Amino acid sequence: MPTTAILALEDGRYFQGTSFGSTGTTTGEICFNTSMTGYQEVITDPSYRGQIVSMTYPQIGNYGINPEDAESSQPHIRAFVIGELCRIPSNWRSTQTLDAYLASHGVLGIEGIDTRALTKHLRSLGAMRACVTTELNAEQAIEAARNAPSMKGMDYVKEVSTPKSYLWSDESRRWILPNVSTNQPGPYEELPPVKHRIVAYDFGIKFNILRSLRQSGFEVEVVNSTTSAAEVLAKNPDGIFLSNGPGDPAALGYIHSELRQLIGKKPIFGICLGNQLLAHAYGGSTFKLKFGHRGGNQPVKDLRTGQISITSQNHGFAVDPDSLPPEIEVTHINLNDQTVEGMRHKTHPVFSVQYHPEAAPGPNDASYLFEEFSRLIETHKGN
Repeated sequence: MPTTAILALEDGRYFQGTSFGSTGTTTGEICFNTSMTGYQEVITDPSYRGQIVSMTYPQIGNYGINPEDAESSQPHIRAFVIGELCRIPSNWRSTQTLDAYLASHGVLGIEGIDTRALTKHLRSLGAMRACVTTELNAEQAIEAARNAPSMKGMDYVKEVSTPKSYLWSDESRRWILPNVSTNQPGPYEELPPVKHRIVAYDFGIKFNILRSLRQSGFEVEVVNSTTSAAEVLAKNPDGIFLSNGPGDPAALGYIHSELRQLIGKKPIFGICLGNQLLAHAYGGSTFKLKFGHRGGNQPVKDLRTGQISITSQNHGFAVDPDSLPPEIEVTHINLNDQTVEGMRHKTHPVFSVQYHPEAAPGPNDASYLFEEFSRLIETHKGN
């Protein structure tokens, strides 16, 4: 039988719905994602560590769960908030329902919520702490939300980073449909030969970043977030990649200091948290956005070319452009709120973006950035 569940916010507002997945009580910062597809990628994205995620698209679970599409080995969200759960998925690649998947990992889900009202509330008042429960009453749930830790000052990277270094060797071939008329075999596109060896810092790296890097000719060794600059340079990689990840970038001083020692030594490419960490390494700062950028429809303008890309994003903090030193150029901005979406060093081979060029399930407007990293390495090798 369905179990009543409550979503309570720290400001006293609450919503009543029905639970799916697991039961119990959990707290975290609540945020919303505007993507129409990709709920599995959202659930397994380590950047969502410590957060309760609400999907604005009304029906979730339509195509079930497929292990090949996961962004990590497990869910990282605290709870999942949706309007309506599809209990009978329709997709030949599906191996499990969303309900069963969350239950198997002990993650709470709540459906029957007015996600439109919730989203408008968060857009007006900003991201806040919340509680999802099948055990507490509304008053108790509100109190639990108020007692939850703030995202500000939180280091979740240490919880999601790989404990041991490893060479990425999992399936990375791009999945394609066979086409007899064009003599296109399937269901995979063969990988190119390796052109460059790189080290990737794992701050919460998504599997599709690793797949995309390999598809672009990179051999990738993934290292823990606490790996020193000296250890990385001792490996003599062709380049260094800085991944996405959760939490407050300002709280990661132990990473800022190591990145500072890498700037100018090797070509560097950063994504999402990697972009914010570079800002701190440059001597700049970051600030918390009112409700963050999360979804697959964020417009970004390349200030160098005027080109506009529709991008996938997931972050609650942004770089303060006024804090950056003169040698750092802002290369991309968000057209919704003018926040920094990309930077480059004017003298060293270092660039970064706040959005996700590897976006799964898309959009793929920004996938060219992996080739840009490859060209940067080739140029650096030639000097």
